[in-house]
Amino acid sequence: MIIRQGTFQDSEQIAAYLLLAMEEITYRFIGQRDRELALRFLVQLVQQKGNQYSYDNNWVIEDDGKVLATALIYDGGRLEELRIPVAKIVTEQFNREFNPENETQDGEYYIDCIGVNPEQQGKGLGSKIILHLIDEYVSKQGKVLGLLVVDDNPKAKKLYERLGFKVVGEKWLMGKHLEHMQIK
Repeated sequence: MIIRQGTFQDSEQIAAYLLLAMEEITYRFIGQRDRELALRFLVQLVQQKGNQYSYDNNWVIEDDGKVLATALIYDGGRLEELRIPVAKIVTEQFNREFNPENETQDGEYYIDCIGVNPEQQGKGLGSKIILHLIDEYVSKQGKVLGLLVVDDNPKAKKLYERLGFKVVGEKWLMGKHLEHMQIK
């Protein structure tokens, strides 16, 4: 089992796991509750460099040539730039406006979401990939990692706290109240 940066060839698996993590948000982006359409939308974004969902903003856990999990992470200071291609696709293909609140900020690398193959859930892969990100960004590069956790997910919050994250504020995103957590 290895953890590595995502590649173009991983795009379909990455998109499938991102959809598991952000299905409701994706439906809001495209304005439809159509799982296949949402998946195609995410595949298109993951395959394209230069946006917040790009394969090169994902770290993956691979075992025997198969991607088992992904973590989407990017420089929070680049959020506006990374959203431009997303907004273009949402506007052109779905005739919708794209203007969600800023979930991150300058000065942090933001863990947007983590998606794990349903057959592999509960085996510690989420923790494993977060620990890798902490090592890669905080320990090796001296960066701040940030993430958001919903109020109604105390298990996730306890996991993040156990891994060293601390609540630094709160945010609203797509109508949900979230706690902003960071590790330095």
